[in-house]
Amino acid sequence: MSGTVSSLGSSQINSQLATVEARLQKPITQLQAQVTTEKTSISAWSAIQGTVSSLSSALAGIKDVSSITNRSATSSATTIATATATDTSQTGQYNLTNITLAKQQEIYSAAQTSASAPLSSGGSLTITLKSGKTEQVPVAASSATLNGIAQAINKLGGGVKASIIGGTGGSRLVLQSSATGGSQSFTVAGTGGLAKFSYAPTSSGTSSNFTLAQTASSATLKINGVPVSNATNTLTTSISGVTLNLAASGSTKVTVGSSPGALAGALDSVATSLNAAIAAIAKQTAYVAASSANAASASSAKAGPLLGNFAASDLSNQLLTAVTGAAANGVTSNSVGLTVSSTGAVSFNSGTFATAYAANPTAVASLVSQIYKTLSTVTTGAIGSGSSGTNKGSINAQTTSLQNQVTSLTSEASQIAKSNNDELQILIQQYSVAEAAATTAATTQAYLSIFSSASTTSKG
Repeated sequence: MSGTVSSLGSSQINSQLATVEARLQKPITQLQAQVTTEKTSISAWSAIQGTVSSLSSALAGIKDVSSITNRSATSSATTIATATATDTSQTGQYNLTNITLAKQQEIYSAAQTSASAPLSSGGSLTITLKSGKTEQVPVAASSATLNGIAQAINKLGGGVKASIIGGTGGSRLVLQSSATGGSQSFTVAGTGGLAKFSYAPTSSGTSSNFTLAQTASSATLKINGVPVSNATNTLTTSISGVTLNLAASGSTKVTVGSSPGALAGALDSVATSLNAAIAAIAKQTAYVAASSANAASASSAKAGPLLGNFAASDLSNQLLTAVTGAAANGVTSNSVGLTVSSTGAVSFNSGTFATAYAANPTAVASLVSQIYKTLSTVTTGAIGSGSSGTNKGSINAQTTSLQNQVTSLTSEASQIAKSNNDELQILIQQYSVAEAAATTAATTQAYLSIFSSASTTSKG
């Protein structure tokens, strides 16, 4: 009977359970590998979306070509005057002659011992501007110093500002109109201890209390022989679309010309972002043969996570076609310096663009607008538009689908794992029952062997 009942050892049971567990784990491992693949694809789409979003932002720079300043204004003598131009200005040359600058009225008082020396008493100043407006400046006795008067005037923030200038002869109160122009002259009437700071010049321009250092005057000049006067040294309406900033007396020549610099810079940013987007798609859809792989993985070929993905390849084609297929009034992308190489790399040549723009600015502007519209349509279709969520874009559709697949695969793997665990528990229970039965049988067999041996001995 010793050969009829056997008991499985613990090592045998564990070995058989491990074999079963490995068999049950295999489909879970396959699902997990698929989840990893899907997540890699999601990351790939995320990288592409980032570059397409950057391209969309760059496109804002060429959205409204008409608003981009395509004029430049240069001065032959920038120490005399500088100029800037808007896109509405007419090209041409403007001779600025006999320039005299607009000035503020400036007067200064007789010298006092010091700026902080107290006056005999307080009082007030009444400043009357040429426009007729008056400004009251009260000064208390405790503040009746040159410093106190200057602080009170400046605190008012009106048509006159004050300062103190000191020298070997003492300190002087200096009053200056806040703005330039012939209409900015003023008089001063003082009372009390401030009576000596009155200024009411006679017809000869003299006053016993203040000295006139500078008369208020407007800027004057001639533009192409036409006399012009302006209250300030910044002229915004004398030449349509041009701002003149006068810096000194004299003469200069201002030239307004065609300047595509701002538009070229904006288009260059678009080209850079477009190239980055196309390169990102190429990287995620690339296939590298084993012979070209790096040393660490030269034994096997490499494939991008989106290799063979139609949506990715189609997006790249649409982006490239927006450039290669653009044409307006005989002007093409290539003729304005925006080219695509045989490998799909986008580049921009500002020199070529400047030449094309100088020859036909209207056609070039039309071409840029066409490129904007096409690329804007493509990028919006890819990444969506607005915050309402009604148009989330094709990339979002791809990632949503992949994420749903990940969720489904993860759920399936979890269900299989639970089922496997239940099956293993049943097997373990069955093995335990079998082992217990085998142990009981072995014990019974041992007793029977003892009795059998005892019986045989008695008969002998």
